[in-house]
Amino acid sequence: MTFEPLKAAFFEQPTLELARALLGKRLVKETPEGTAAGWIVETEAYVGPMDRAAHSYNNRRTARTEVMFGPSGHAYTYVMHTHCLVNVVSGGAGNPEAVLIRALDPFEGIGLMISRRGPVKKMSELASGPGKLTKALGITSADYGLPLTAPPLYIAEGREPAEIAAGPRIGIPNSGEARDYPWRFWEAGNPCVSGPRRGRQAAD
Repeated sequence: MTFEPLKAAFFEQPTLELARALLGKRLVKETPEGTAAGWIVETEAYVGPMDRAAHSYNNRRTARTEVMFGPSGHAYTYVMHTHCLVNVVSGGAGNPEAVLIRALDPFEGIGLMISRRGPVKKMSELASGPGKLTKALGITSADYGLPLTAPPLYIAEGREPAEIAAGPRIGIPNSGEARDYPWRFWEAGNPCVSGPRRGRQAAD
């Protein structure tokens, strides 16, 4: 199945707004084995140079973070603890920010996703984490820098979440006050969310 990718203008939103707006959208990866996709149900915003949890904190510019300094709407992939993670570059050229995709609700190519991940106890665990979802969709470091507005890796329209919750980000204990910023957003009540599901409702 082919979906209509979002236009580049969608990704020009401020990063915190984009992190909320991505909820309910479809993340799609087309490969020779087939297409796999899921609704985005959890994100984390990383607001660049002022955010001690961001890879680009203090305008740190390396070969890994280079794509973050480019235009919004491109894929920032990197490997952490052997797992590939995928982010949406935001903030605009020269303003290195990004949104981490933390969890998906599987929608298309579920059999293919299971073959990549292996057996799971519950379907809700198939893509309920940033490393799980990349493995399930076949996203790798080779996707670094790809525009998310065209195949093979792109974001398409989806559904409107009934309620969005927000809370602190996960796994950033050594980031000072930044560890408490309520910049993780998720679809309230969705069982595919990776982290704690208790939080406050995000402002519109």
